[in-house]
Amino acid sequence: MLCPDCRRLLARGAAYCGACGAPLGQAEAPLELVLAGGERLALVHDVVIGRSPGSTLQLDDPSVSRTHARISQTNGGGVRIEDAGSSHGTWVDDARLAGPLALRDGARIRIGDQELKIERRRELAEAGRTIVVRPGASLVVGAVPGATGLTAQATQFGIHPRMRSGYALKRLDAGEGTHRWVLRDLARDGYLRLSDNDAQLLELLDGTRSLVDLIGEAEQRFGATGPARLARLLADLGERGFLAGVAGAHAAAEAPTSFLRRLVTPREKVFTGLGTGFDAVYRRGGWVLFTRPALCFVAVLCVVGVGVFGALIGLRYGTPFVVADKIGLGGLVFLLGRFAVVAVHESAHALAMASFGRRVDKAGLKLIVILPYAYVDTSEAWFEPRRRRIAISAAGPVSDFTLGAIFSLCCLMAPGGTVRDIFFNVAFAGYVGAFFNLNPFIERDGYHMLVDWLREPGLRRRAREQFARRLSGRGRSGDSPVLARYSLWGLGWTVLAGGFAVALSLRYEPILTALAPATVVHVVMGTLWVLFFVPALVVIGKPLVERANMNRGRR
Repeated sequence: MLCPDCRRLLARGAAYCGACGAPLGQAEAPLELVLAGGERLALVHDVVIGRSPGSTLQLDDPSVSRTHARISQTNGGGVRIEDAGSSHGTWVDDARLAGPLALRDGARIRIGDQELKIERRRELAEAGRTIVVRPGASLVVGAVPGATGLTAQATQFGIHPRMRSGYALKRLDAGEGTHRWVLRDLARDGYLRLSDNDAQLLELLDGTRSLVDLIGEAEQRFGATGPARLARLLADLGERGFLAGVAGAHAAAEAPTSFLRRLVTPREKVFTGLGTGFDAVYRRGGWVLFTRPALCFVAVLCVVGVGVFGALIGLRYGTPFVVADKIGLGGLVFLLGRFAVVAVHESAHALAMASFGRRVDKAGLKLIVILPYAYVDTSEAWFEPRRRRIAISAAGPVSDFTLGAIFSLCCLMAPGGTVRDIFFNVAFAGYVGAFFNLNPFIERDGYHMLVDWLREPGLRRRAREQFARRLSGRGRSGDSPVLARYSLWGLGWTVLAGGFAVALSLRYEPILTALAPATVVHVVMGTLWVLFFVPALVVIGKPLVERANMNRGRR
């Protein structure tokens, strides 16, 4: 269901639209926080006010504490404000807060030297003036009136955030208060105070966990507040320069030194203005793709397309990587098709983000060695519920299947010759992307969807460790059956993928033998076949060798 005002997708049973704050059904209009410049923030989520980059409302003013005040929802449907231990206090209607206080229409709030007001949402004509700050992003208000902007500092920490070297962590006595952990920068002698919960999350930042795994761990430990807590911690660490590869306020990014590391380090071209563009596309008609009739049509098209493409292969309507009987031309068409499919794939992720009121902070191109690909940053999907994160991850593969279906139908209806070959190879590029991204055994969309569905953060790493341990004869009684099944399915997937690659390569034998001696072709193909199954052999072979060595040591 879409919001009638902003066309964003609505959460089930929601009283307000999470994107624009519009009341739904018989719900009363929500209160709004009115800033000095006239911007309005609908109070439909908890809001942290302070100078820290992790704050929801970041007031760039020295009179404001890093975490100054919090506005939260009450069980009765209202909102209340409380001071967060600020230096100058929080004032409501000229009285300093001594504890939590319920907010009402017309209340005046003073945070440091900043004046804010509380108002009930007015007529719908004023809805365009409402600025809604997404959880995890920040509304930055400068000390100079009018200096306002949206940032997303809480989501820029790389794929696997990790602490850089050169720090010390110490726990003080309980009498020091709730923030009794001290993180010290040994190089610059800087400090950061942390709570017990923050210290738990800090232990996870070792570079082995992806963003998806980290958000899953945070949710398991702290419930619905876990993602916001993680975002604030990462923002503080990034600002102080404690995160590797993040140029904070006091640190520069770590540069790779060796030639090999420089070679495999992605070269990135970032386009920061595309987030606004995707939002504009969504508002000007892209939202139609997320209506129920459109989603049903896409589902039917995807199912039909798989059947049509299977028929094309069976009827030999085309050969992968071959156009006009030329492998080179076919390979070029396939690569161009793959790049186009990737561009649509990433755009689908961005539009899915927009449907939930989220914005892509950056998008761009990356070059790894000589291989280019496009990407969009969907880090803000962390802060959505599990079902929405799955939907955002699924948008990309669905677009791959949709394009594959469209070009399969075009291939089926094409008269033949070069045009049919082109349609077939572009359809093949779409399905290669779909199955690659749905592969649940590499960290792509399928893996992220499975992690969210099973609620098993770190699934791949933990399953691999348990599988190797059990094969080597060191299994434990408390081993997870979920991880065991995932390992077996992963092994089966690898074997099937290798078998499919072998079967596909046999179609090229007549073409290759026409270009080179049969002996050379068979040696090359045989080598490739062995390489297809090396991953499975490594997964099984290494722990079995350890088990054999352990058994010999016992004799």
